[in-house]
Amino acid sequence: MYNGYLTNIDYNVGIYIRLSQEDKDKKYESASESVINQRQILKDYVKINNYNLIDEYIDDGYSGTDFERPAFKRMIDDIQNKKINLVIVKDLSRLGRDHVKTGYYIETFFPENKVRFISLMENYDSIKNQASNDSSTFIIACNDYYSKQNSLKIRNVLDKKRKNGKFIGSAPCFGYMRDPNDKGHLIPNPETSKIVKMIFEWRRNDIGVSEIATRLTSMNVKTPAGYKNIKYSSRLKENKIWTIHSVVKILSNRMYVGDMVQHTQTKVNYKSKKKITLDKNLWMIVENTHEPLVDRDTFELVNYKKKNHNRTVDIKTNREKRLLEGIIFCKECGNRLGVLYRKNHNYWSINCNKYARDPIRKKCSSHFFPYEYFEKQVLNQIYIHLKDFFKDLNIEELNDELIKRTNMENTVDNQEMQKLEIEKKKIFKNIETLYNDRIEGNLSIDSYKMLSNNYEDKIKQINDKINEINIKLINNRLNVSNIPNYTNQINQLLNIKNPNRDLIFTLIEKIEADKNRNIYITFRNKIIDDLVFQYKDENKIRNPYGRYGKNNIAN
Repeated sequence: MYNGYLTNIDYNVGIYIRLSQEDKDKKYESASESVINQRQILKDYVKINNYNLIDEYIDDGYSGTDFERPAFKRMIDDIQNKKINLVIVKDLSRLGRDHVKTGYYIETFFPENKVRFISLMENYDSIKNQASNDSSTFIIACNDYYSKQNSLKIRNVLDKKRKNGKFIGSAPCFGYMRDPNDKGHLIPNPETSKIVKMIFEWRRNDIGVSEIATRLTSMNVKTPAGYKNIKYSSRLKENKIWTIHSVVKILSNRMYVGDMVQHTQTKVNYKSKKKITLDKNLWMIVENTHEPLVDRDTFELVNYKKKNHNRTVDIKTNREKRLLEGIIFCKECGNRLGVLYRKNHNYWSINCNKYARDPIRKKCSSHFFPYEYFEKQVLNQIYIHLKDFFKDLNIEELNDELIKRTNMENTVDNQEMQKLEIEKKKIFKNIETLYNDRIEGNLSIDSYKMLSNNYEDKIKQINDKINEINIKLINNRLNVSNIPNYTNQINQLLNIKNPNRDLIFTLIEKIEADKNRNIYITFRNKIIDDLVFQYKDENKIRNPYGRYGKNNIAN
């Protein structure tokens, strides 16, 4: 096409240079692809033709399929503001590799804005009516095809690395770092791996995810995004605060058991930056590629708890929690026993939350205790019980005994599981028969709905039982492997005067009180037998220690 309005005028030139990330890694026979050489070629051409060089627009490290490039957008603004009327590139692929958008700028945008366009390598000049111009459409389409093929080649190379268990992401997940000797191999990050281990240990001991997030924030532990220095969206005010989502994401990440999990997302196509999440059966998972931060049994147990919503509810309060607060329960209704400060009488008390919320209707009975006396008696009984346990303790004998007991329990549980699976198969067959009867018209729709709903309820009950047994089996395996560590924690409890909540929660699963003032203490891991004792009323003075407890009496 011959554009008469672009002849006999002064040309104010903008030279456009682009180098993609892929181009940087190539070893070219010539160096003409580099930014420096593109600039030199274009500037020499401008000088020879006595054009006015107004500006250089350089996009270094940007794909030709994406037109959201900062320098390109700045050039478009300058064209619309009449600062330049001639655009020169080394070749058409530098302008872009998407044939639709590249064609739009060459054939529509530039002519409408009275801008001349020159591509040196193809001898393309928009004001000249020449044969080389006619081939531009074919060249642009070829550039698009090349970009697509290049994208497929890169994807195939990356998929091969994924299948070999090599890490190809931009940054490893929280807790890991790249191996300096092998960038595709991950090793534990000495700074963050201990945080991941602590999160799993807390959750395994029934510390709720909300409580875990609160603890990490109060400890000033950097969040995964904060550690990687990722900029949060404008909707978030802070990146220093741990959220439930960030904790759950760590607890559900299979990478922490030593498996490489990749290809969980993919781009819509080679021209788009938008990513979509893939179905799990399309993920690429290679087992045992790097050092685990958590054993598989613990990971499985934690995620069973997540699946079954077996969590500890965080008590929302700004005050410091009492030592036993959160693990005291009502024996009758199973509700948590609340710990409250009675301001008018200046002492802490315990009572059943269900009863306290509605005492008139008597949904439960009063389980009232002055907290300080309750804590004192519980700790005394625990110390006596543990000392008796340690008298003639032989860890090897204990381990053997626990293995025998665990194997017996596992045998019974596995038999129960088999029965449940057989029962479930029978129900599925009944559902299939029911469906066929409905299709053949032998059963009304109302009867079908009623019967199918009954079957679905039964399947749900069976699945719940199976999940309970699975959790029990996992716990049994953990109990056997945890004896040495557990006994060390018991020793620690016996040798300190003022135990902390973490240690108590590690050793004790729950403390229950009934309406007759009997106290039941259940220890974790089943290594120690449960403890039962009768609470003794000794509170002549409601609270001998004041509001802040016996540990702060001096203050």
